[in-house]
Amino acid sequence: MSRRGERPSPGTLATLPVAVDAMGGDKAPGEIIEGARRVAAEDGIPVVLVGPPDQVGDTLGLPLVACTEVISMDEDPAGGVRRKKDSSLVRAAELVRDGKASAMVSAGNTGATMASALLRMGRLPGVVRPCIATPLPRLGRSPAVLVDAGANSECTPAMLVQFARMGAAYASARFGTEAPTVGLLSIGEESAKGTPLVKETHGLLVQERGFSFVGNLEGRDLLPSPADVIVTDGFTGNVALKALEGSLRFLFDAMLGIFGTNEETKAAADVLLPYLLPMAAQFEPENTGGAMLLGTDGVCVISHGSSNATAVVNAVRVAFECATRGLVDHVAAAVLPVQEA
Repeated sequence: MSRRGERPSPGTLATLPVAVDAMGGDKAPGEIIEGARRVAAEDGIPVVLVGPPDQVGDTLGLPLVACTEVISMDEDPAGGVRRKKDSSLVRAAELVRDGKASAMVSAGNTGATMASALLRMGRLPGVVRPCIATPLPRLGRSPAVLVDAGANSECTPAMLVQFARMGAAYASARFGTEAPTVGLLSIGEESAKGTPLVKETHGLLVQERGFSFVGNLEGRDLLPSPADVIVTDGFTGNVALKALEGSLRFLFDAMLGIFGTNEETKAAADVLLPYLLPMAAQFEPENTGGAMLLGTDGVCVISHGSSNATAVVNAVRVAFECATRGLVDHVAAAVLPVQEA
């Protein structure tokens, strides 16, 4: 049972549109609208745009839920949501809350997206704080899940245990991972390593029965992760994620630069690139579909601020897939009331 009554069934959700914030992101509204149009045409996923008509412009045939305000990328998240009740973000979250949309997607202000989802959809019973789950590629295997990737900079051990539960439910619902394993991000494999938060969380995770805890993981274990779920606080998780993105971008750019050095390297590129490019695509943020906000009473996908049309296509696909697979129900079942430590 949700805060707004009986939660729609997956079958019902499949008939509802995904609400897309047309004004979210650095490339809005053009790239956002084009991505929404493509996924509606190519996949048949119903989509509704949300935004001020005079700023959205041509919707390319997609329906538009009109509003009058936009929360900018650099605006204070909580303040923006409180002041701008008729913003595209708030209205998108309300569509999910009211059973008029199956999910919401935004590439806009991350904090405001989370605040809109939390304040309008509400949190699931027993959830201390929602968290952000981001997929990490593992070549030849289903992705691992990093949680929390940036929602909560300060956490308690009880929160991290709950993040692990929600992350495991997400890995099962989205990627079909059976009996997900969980690792705790730390500075060493030994249980005595880490901050007081990490050490206390380790002790709690050892006692968990809902998943298999494999112990501490170090930063070098993130790619590829030996665990299906990597749990950490949002500050550490976001720094780790951005470090991975920057390092991989540097590596691939350096390789491409080497390939153009002379005729020999160009010839090597002709042979290697057909093998390297598909691998590089797995590490491209545009292809991941964005991060999932876990713990709210509705599906919310947070896309990268620089999202282009391709990123929007994948974000809508993920949102629709998670909604129709009953992600919220899976997360709700995994969460038991946990008191803050």
